[in-house]
Amino acid sequence: MSQSTTALLLILASTLALSACSQESASPEADAGATTASVMSESKPHPIPTAPAGNVDLSGIEKAEDGKTIAEIFAEKGQLEGEEVVFRGKVVKVNAGIMGKNWLHVRDGSGEEGTNDLTVTTVSIVPKVGDTVLVAGPVGLDVDFGMGYEYDVIIEDAEVTVE
Repeated sequence: MSQSTTALLLILASTLALSACSQESASPEADAGATTASVMSESKPHPIPTAPAGNVDLSGIEKAEDGKTIAEIFAEKGQLEGEEVVFRGKVVKVNAGIMGKNWLHVRDGSGEEGTNDLTVTTVSIVPKVGDTVLVAGPVGLDVDFGMGYEYDVIIEDAEVTVE
């Protein structure tokens, strides 16, 4: 197979995988793995959920030992770039198997709109919406996957443990 054919197939596969991430979480009554398609403009960044999916209760989440809150990670992002952080939160959205990774949105009840939802990628586990998780991974800044999937702060290739 020629290099140009391989490159074209890689671009096509990436485009299809990223378009699957635009699917929204199902209703709380439905299976957490079910999704419905949503429409997204290519000129807008990937939307962060405005409220926890399925009314996930964020009360009582304890800060991880020697860890940070999600609000602290956003506030200290410049100093934390490339550094491993540990935090605890609840999964509010899951997209499994996109670009070979599982994509999670995690909240812990800290932060304001725009600094209260942290995107995490992992290959180790697929938790369910509502699961409390302990996350450890490096902080990435200004990551752009194309097609409007831009993340000011992201934790990639994290170790995720369901508690």
